[in-house]
Amino acid sequence: MSQDTFGSGPAGTQSPLHSDSFKADPFTLFGAWFDEAKASEINDPDAMAIASVSEDGMPSVRMVLLKQWSREGFIFFTNYDGRKGDELLATRKAAFVMHWKSLRRQVRVTGDVAPVSAEVSDAYFASRPRGSQIGAWASIQSRPLEKRADLAARVAEIEKTYPDIVPRPPHWGGFIIRPHEMEFWADGAYRLHDRFQLKPDDTGAWVPQRLYP
Repeated sequence: MSQDTFGSGPAGTQSPLHSDSFKADPFTLFGAWFDEAKASEINDPDAMAIASVSEDGMPSVRMVLLKQWSREGFIFFTNYDGRKGDELLATRKAAFVMHWKSLRRQVRVTGDVAPVSAEVSDAYFASRPRGSQIGAWASIQSRPLEKRADLAARVAEIEKTYPDIVPRPPHWGGFIIRPHEMEFWADGAYRLHDRFQLKPDDTGAWVPQRLYP
């Protein structure tokens, strides 16, 4: 183990982060942490707070679910016509954080954004429950809604329109965030947390840098 260690977690109860953790790449550690979170978190271990920014510089943030990930990037699905979709398509930049309270860890990612292929969006949409498929058609995301009954009426209308297979709406699909910066954070006693920021060098290798908490 590297000498660059510091006990993390209350009274050092959790394994410390150290430079050796990132010898392969940050995705190896992310996968390990994500697997632990899926085993320990009560609700939504795949939840992430994603931040976008408008063209005039106003930020906004909301919770989404991470549905797929690889070394290529992190994928979630949404309505392209809502505020989130509008901002991501306009600026092609985003950041997100995943916080796993039971593990006292978080991962932050900043990167460029692009829509995924129609094939990827179609495949995921087909795997969703029928009610979620109907909802993707019924919701005019982020637009004013006068009363809840109007939404219910739209749901009923879509159910009649598609009594069997529900096709994917053209305004709904996935985004991939291709990271150019990742940070791993582990809780430390007395707020002396472990933090490592990683950025790729000119060869594409991810280089870890310890940060002050």
